[in-house]
Amino acid sequence: MAFENLKKRLEENGYTVSVFATGQEAAAYLNREIDNTTVGCGGSMTLRDLGLFESLAAHNTLYNHAGLSDPMPVMEKAMTADVYILSANAIAEDTGEILNIDGNGNRVASSLFGHRKVYFVAGRNKVSPDFDSALRRLRNVVAPKNAQRLGKKTPCAAKADKCYNCSSPERICNALVVYYKKMRYTDMEVVLVDQDLGF
Repeated sequence: MAFENLKKRLEENGYTVSVFATGQEAAAYLNREIDNTTVGCGGSMTLRDLGLFESLAAHNTLYNHAGLSDPMPVMEKAMTADVYILSANAIAEDTGEILNIDGNGNRVASSLFGHRKVYFVAGRNKVSPDFDSALRRLRNVVAPKNAQRLGKKTPCAAKADKCYNCSSPERICNALVVYYKKMRYTDMEVVLVDQDLGF
């Protein structure tokens, strides 16, 4: 996938944009850029695929709540870290709008304010032609697959096929955040990788 148009749109929206051919190159770059600091992160399959949980933890203080029986204390520390790193659930290629959906709100809240720098990491599979297709991707691909991965008791998790707009207490799509532009007081960078990563 050629990222030229998307890179231009994202830069017009105020983001710094880095593009890499492989996940290995992107991970090496992020490990150079994020060093000897505190790092919060979302429970991202993209970050897992890049091995960033392990590699960043080797030379930073990393707050990762994945797999913890009581995640709240770690999620709270992640919100006060100098750097926050997460993926984008979808990006609209024609406008450079970034979309994220969240169940707890910790990930989207942390991406909006309070950190010295925020990194969005996205593989080519996260790029959709426009906003409507990006939103469909969130509801009918990302949320069902993540609900199934997390063992949630929701209709979408049963088949990981589509959104049923349920009222389950374990629903993981309680909030949608659309980043039209870079947030005013936060340094934000989008790292694009020409590989499929995560969901």
